[in-house]
Amino acid sequence: LSTAMVIMSWNPDPASLEQVVILLNQSKTADSAVQKQVHEKLNDLNQIPDFNNYLAFILQLPTQDETNRSMAGLILKNNIKNHYQLYPAEVLECVKRACLACLGDRSAMIRATVGTIITTMVSKARLEAWPELMPHLVASLDSGDEFLVEGSFSAMHKICEDSKQLLEDTPVSQPLGILIPKFIEFTGHRNAKVRSLALGCINQFIGGHSQAPMQYLDRLLESVFRLAEDTDTEVRKQVCSSLVLLVDSRMGYLLPYMTSILEFMLLRTQDPDEFVAQEACELWLAIADQPNCQELLRPYLPKLIPVLCRGMKYSESDAEALELENREDAHIPDRESDIRPRFHRTRSKMASQHLHDCAAGGGSGEDADASGGLEQQQQDLLLLAESGDADDSGGGGDDILSSWNLRKCSAAALDVLANVFRDELLEHLLPILKDTLLSERWDVKESGILILGAVAEGCLQGVTAYLPELFRLLLTCLQHAKPLVRSITCWTLSRYAHWIVTQPHELCLKPLLYELLNRILDTNKRVQEAACSAFATLEEETCSDLVPYLGDIVQTLVFAFQRYQHKNLLILYDAIGTLADSVGSHLNQEAFVQLLMPRLFQKWESLNDDDKDLFPLLECLSSLATALGVGFLPYCGPVFARCVRLVETTLRQQQLHFQNPEANEAPDKDFMIVSLDLLSGVAEGLGSEIQPLVQGSPILDLLYHCMQDSQPIVRQSAFALLGDLSKACFDQLRPAVGNFLMVLAANLNPVNISVCNNAIWAIGEISIRLGSEIKPYVEKIIDPLTDIINRTNTPKTLQENTAITIGRLGLVCPMEVAPYMSRFLRQWCLSLRNIRDNEEKDSAFRGICNLINIKPDVVVNEFIYFCDSVASWSEPQPDLKEMFHKIIFAVKENVGPENWAKFWAQCPPLLKERLHAQYGL
Repeated sequence: LSTAMVIMSWNPDPASLEQVVILLNQSKTADSAVQKQVHEKLNDLNQIPDFNNYLAFILQLPTQDETNRSMAGLILKNNIKNHYQLYPAEVLECVKRACLACLGDRSAMIRATVGTIITTMVSKARLEAWPELMPHLVASLDSGDEFLVEGSFSAMHKICEDSKQLLEDTPVSQPLGILIPKFIEFTGHRNAKVRSLALGCINQFIGGHSQAPMQYLDRLLESVFRLAEDTDTEVRKQVCSSLVLLVDSRMGYLLPYMTSILEFMLLRTQDPDEFVAQEACELWLAIADQPNCQELLRPYLPKLIPVLCRGMKYSESDAEALELENREDAHIPDRESDIRPRFHRTRSKMASQHLHDCAAGGGSGEDADASGGLEQQQQDLLLLAESGDADDSGGGGDDILSSWNLRKCSAAALDVLANVFRDELLEHLLPILKDTLLSERWDVKESGILILGAVAEGCLQGVTAYLPELFRLLLTCLQHAKPLVRSITCWTLSRYAHWIVTQPHELCLKPLLYELLNRILDTNKRVQEAACSAFATLEEETCSDLVPYLGDIVQTLVFAFQRYQHKNLLILYDAIGTLADSVGSHLNQEAFVQLLMPRLFQKWESLNDDDKDLFPLLECLSSLATALGVGFLPYCGPVFARCVRLVETTLRQQQLHFQNPEANEAPDKDFMIVSLDLLSGVAEGLGSEIQPLVQGSPILDLLYHCMQDSQPIVRQSAFALLGDLSKACFDQLRPAVGNFLMVLAANLNPVNISVCNNAIWAIGEISIRLGSEIKPYVEKIIDPLTDIINRTNTPKTLQENTAITIGRLGLVCPMEVAPYMSRFLRQWCLSLRNIRDNEEKDSAFRGICNLINIKPDVVVNEFIYFCDSVASWSEPQPDLKEMFHKIIFAVKENVGPENWAKFWAQCPPLLKERLHAQYGL
């Protein structure tokens, strides 16, 4: 193919055109060898810009069948997506003309293909690069040609979906002020497809930051109400979507119409078309977030709750796929499509981590990114959305079981409404639960178990009275003949794990534990997965209570290695890692180590450095390294070497990408992140035993580069490793510690909470070892730390780490820190009043005592907070207790009897009691 043709007068070479058509025909074959040849030939042709002219020509060619034309268009779309910037303007103009020429094609497939090409070009170069596009599309709407109108609207809808912000921010020649009225006009079109596309375009902008849709709200609402009884299911679906979006963004405007809207949406939640019903069901999730939710929905609960519960049962249309799920399939190998992408979970370090109820395995525990209950609620909703419905592991149920659907939406709606109405829902739920849980039909019983799990959080108080009986029922359901009943039962029991561990272990924990271990070895892959997930939740709740059962647990998990297929093997790693996090050093017994480590290491050695199965395995090994401590020593050499190699390789690939992004792809940094986290676990577990590995290794140079990475998640893991290495082998860090501290100081910005958290924790670990030599850096550190500790809504972990690091700086450099004490003392005391005794708390309080001795007047104004934090100690070291005693009595003496009496009168009774018992006040 020639690259020297002039596009304005371009005509294809007949022989070259025939070659391209032959290639498109060959692409339809099922022969993998031919497909490979076609793929290689396409890659060669894609290097020639003129090839796109041939594709554009074939796209328009009516003599070609629509499959070839569509294939040409899809190749063209992918070329534009991947190489847009490389193509000369003449080629792009040729493509644009072809697209506009095909908008009204008689083939729906071609019209859809053209729409994808158009939206791809817009997303790559913005609307400014194609200023005539929107005017052309709008003008085509008035053409009267049904195919052209539908094709233009289809393209417009894709642009609204993919480039919404461009239309909101960049009013080119057709701003939203013109487009929205046009869209509203076409909601009355005779063609149902056009009506649904028009309303779909409008829906993209409801709730956005453009005010254009709101300027026409009356007309829009009139159109939505007019379409409410439309016979077309896609139109009804868009109507439901409009109402959900309007409730979410313009509730005040809708209040006069809410009775009609709620009754309509209640009816549509029962629509014969499941997709319409699902879209309507979203309304109940949206209303749950409104402050007047109870007032609006209380009258509808008697009707709404049964509708949601019915929506949680598998539909009749799912029967064939469900039969594939209800079988013994543990022996069937997984398909690659069964494996969902995995995302590595990075560590947030906690200076006080081992003070909490679980041995949190080197930095797991409270998420430093949590900003209150909202994010946790979103995580719970995500788990509820799964509802035991993980991907299908060996059949045709993938879409039904893994995608968001009416069943999951109904369950999520019931969950959020349970959190709004609490036990008030039970009068509507209990009869339904009785009927469903005792049903002889497996699918009805399964839906009842899902209902019980969905309300576990919101209705716990009211359900508690029934839980002993329900628990026994659920235990029997773990042995049900149908795998889908067994799997949902695992999930529901995990939702009540906190209640279970508060009951006598012989009655609840022990029988559940052994039933879950049986289900972990189930003959159905879906049940295996659900049991592993439920067991992980139970591990987190029980922690050291699992120690008496460790032998049976480890043997079961090891046996699962032999039984599990690819997908569930990845989940098994999570269960083993969570076990290590929960029981900690109790796992460091020779018998357990010999059962677990050889099998894990066999898998470790079989995986290539670029295999993403390394992610969960590295996470698992990280937890084990921390829990086993010196028990991990025989394995640490090859682990350390491979992790260093992965970090080094990723940094090298990144450098090559920066130098030549077209020739070198950006690396997957997860390989580097999981390696940093595993090294962190090894350092935490081995302590000083890691020194020989660090010595002579490039890890410190690599770590310095990782600490300056542009991605916050990389810096977060790098700072965690720096802190752990500071504890394990500080002498090897000392020569470069100044450089490390400067980078840490530059990251004391809570915009990235987890990065900031780990940087503060690492500074605290370094300061306690560097001592007074940290003086040159204190000014750069203490000022941002003071700001952070005083921020409102600061996550608990970040606040505790900040307080401990401030205290440690006060311990080693009191004269430099003391001038700042009046700015942080009150919040410092509040931050550390609830953590248990440990050495980090000890060093922090010694530091604060140093500061008070330098500036005793500061503590007088915050004395009740200081006393409260001192009283949080159970058994301080004798010399620390003496420091507290001296400060308390010095203040008492300085303020005089009258002021002291006033202070003492203000003290809460419990604080008085503790101060009297500990210090004789």
